Amino acid sequence: MKYRMGIDVGGTNTDAVILDEKRNVVAETKVPTSGDVYTGIMEAVRTVLRLSGIDALDVDKAMLGTTQCTNAIVERKSLAQVALVRLGAPATTGIDPMTDWPMELKQVCRHWTVIGGGYEYDGKILSELDEDALRDFLESVKGKVDALAVSGVFSTLRDDQEKRVREIATQVLGVDVHISLSSEIGSMGLVERENATILNAALHKVARAFTQGFAKSLKDEGLENVRLYLSQNDGTLMSIEDALRWPVLTIACGPTNSIRGASYLSDLQNAIIVDVGGTTTDIGALQNGFPRESGVAVTIGGVRTNFRMPDVISIGLGGGSIVRRHEDGSVTVGPDSVGYRITSKALVFGGDTLTATDIAVFLGMADVGDRSLVASLDRQLALDAMDVIREMIEDAIDSMKLSADDVDVVLTGGGSIIVPQRIAGARKVVMPAHFGCANAIGSAMSKVSGYYEKLVSYDEIEREKALQLASNEAILEASRSGALMDSVEIVELEDVPLQYYPGNMVRIRIKAAGELA
Repeated sequence: MKYRMGIDVGGTNTDAVILDEKRNVVAETKVPTSGDVYTGIMEAVRTVLRLSGIDALDVDKAMLGTTQCTNAIVERKSLAQVALVRLGAPATTGIDPMTDWPMELKQVCRHWTVIGGGYEYDGKILSELDEDALRDFLESVKGKVDALAVSGVFSTLRDDQEKRVREIATQVLGVDVHISLSSEIGSMGLVERENATILNAALHKVARAFTQGFAKSLKDEGLENVRLYLSQNDGTLMSIEDALRWPVLTIACGPTNSIRGASYLSDLQNAIIVDVGGTTTDIGALQNGFPRESGVAVTIGGVRTNFRMPDVISIGLGGGSIVRRHEDGSVTVGPDSVGYRITSKALVFGGDTLTATDIAVFLGMADVGDRSLVASLDRQLALDAMDVIREMIEDAIDSMKLSADDVDVVLTGGGSIIVPQRIAGARKVVMPAHFGCANAIGSAMSKVSGYYEKLVSYDEIEREKALQLASNEAILEASRSGALMDSVEIVELEDVPLQYYPGNMVRIRIKAAGELA
């Protein structure tokens, strides 16, 4: 029998699971996330292998969800030096690249230019690519940058010019310089798509380090037959090769893994997922078995982007959130937390800090640590704190709902023991088996996806034919990414009229997903 391993690195804990061929959980573990990340990952790998009792050679797939790209942007660490080429002169010279970026993050892209190029909304040429200006700029940055970002006006419609830039850049800068094309990353909207492309280029060194390091570490532990995949932020998987090309797509994969895992464990296709960690709670929407995507521009580390991201909100509530009674009699829970130090700082573990977990244990909602250590806790304080927790969860759920109707709510994450079972607006509250490692389970059983997005005029092609052609492209893309063709199905389809364009113009967006081959 062959097995697959799922690993998810969170801010407080690193979770790992092993699933058999029937997707049954063979073993699971949760260990503290280490400062260097790798130590915690490998401790989780060793522990879950020992608990399962299986031979490491029988594990043929390993899926990793990691926060390292997110952390690199937020902390401004280990980012590559990037040069930017924007194709859009003279039409787009009114706004400089990175105009609204945080000053310290602008340092990753000190060299940029705007040259002739780009397309109109209907794919007609806005301006011919100025190859002379391009070569002059590339020569000026040769040896000064590690990566190149390329963004063109309406390049999501036609990517000919961006691909030509890549050809010339490879000739001038060499094959070792990473090149990111905006047509492969973002959606409509030049500035946000350009921002995402710069971030993607800046992350390539981080991605190369953690993918190579992880692969080597697994081999050192005897997992020599394993194929490695990375979780991306739409709830599906990507190969190592794709992760090196588009590392920005791994951002926010943690919440999406939890959403996918919650769907599998609860057998629900539509619900609100509440994933409670040690420090924060992520609330997302499960739609047809996949995370609902955000329909607005998403800010990452202070930078507005428009590539696909899950519709998730985070609040400062977790198992380690600190509980306080203030002089005016009010009670607060969080947003500060003892985090990964909960096993030494919380009262039930012999510590000196009152946490949300202590409240849950005192009220009989959870059985962790030593309950006698909170026996003398003021009951009214505990009840008031639980009211605060309930209100925070209810407000977050309301903000994720698309209607006033009650919804199913699924609790995941080790910290979900602090959430009460009665929640206003919830039709039912489910805490499934293995809820504590739902994120790692979601990583292990994720599917492979393919996307298609394009502007189409229904004056030029019938709607049914356009959607069928687009669906075929999405299915082929999923197959190229490693999905079994027979298992691929369309999971999302939308065509949105664009009233600000002349004619019957629409934006078609389709997502297909299938089982990993």
